[in-house]
Amino acid sequence: MKTSRTAVLIDPFIYIWGGATDTGDYRKVLYAFDVDDHRMLTPKVSGTVPEWRRGHSACVVEKVMFIHGGYIENTGDTNDIYKLDTTTMVWTLMNTRGTPPPVSICHSATIIGTKMFVFGGYGFVHHNTIRVFDTETNQWMNTPFAQPLPEGRYGHSAFSYNGELYIFGGRKNNQDFNDLWKFSPATFTWKKVESKGNVPCLRTPKTIWGHMVCCCMVGDRIILFGGHRSYNTVNDDLYVLDLSPSLKTLCKLAVIQYGLDQSELPHNIRWELAAMTTISQ
Repeated sequence: MKTSRTAVLIDPFIYIWGGATDTGDYRKVLYAFDVDDHRMLTPKVSGTVPEWRRGHSACVVEKVMFIHGGYIENTGDTNDIYKLDTTTMVWTLMNTRGTPPPVSICHSATIIGTKMFVFGGYGFVHHNTIRVFDTETNQWMNTPFAQPLPEGRYGHSAFSYNGELYIFGGRKNNQDFNDLWKFSPATFTWKKVESKGNVPCLRTPKTIWGHMVCCCMVGDRIILFGGHRSYNTVNDDLYVLDLSPSLKTLCKLAVIQYGLDQSELPHNIRWELAAMTTISQ
């Protein structure tokens, strides 16, 4: 089993890179899972292949995968950037300009347009600043200092929606988070999002290399799972955050919030309400 690897979708393949086995074994192998044929492949690659690492980030612009930072065995933390052009399967070490973020592991990197937004992670401190890399000019951009700021953290999840960056969860020292923050690139400001419904319990990686919180974007909804609720307990629940709820969804939330009588509701609505409030085992 490997930990702290990354997986990105470049249709029709999921490209998996990095991580380490339970015995600390590192290998410079790229895996590709064909989502149509359900086959795992090891594509032949060329160019400057990055050192095998864990705790790095990965994101995609069109057909190109970018990996940033992470921990390299016998070398330590890094803040380099490599790209893999999946049309040619050639790796390239990016010759970047500007001032990169501090070296860190277990940060997040999210693409909005053609820019990579890097947040959080752990180096000598828990980072809580945003750094921006322009994938067209290969330059780290000078950015203002955004306020207010979320707590520094690692092991969080990040995603983009309608041109804005969201982060959820993570850990700092012995403090776990289940908060949701939104960052606007237009104004370079953060805002804490107060969501409705049942907020997921605190969840965090068990260790800095442990099970991270995962958020997957499906239309206007976020599917959230993973992480630990305590040191020895893995979260096996699943939550859905609707970023553009319909009137039907808002009505169902009101029924739950105020404990309204459901006996006269249609069967399918009562089933959906039960699904929203019952923890599957």
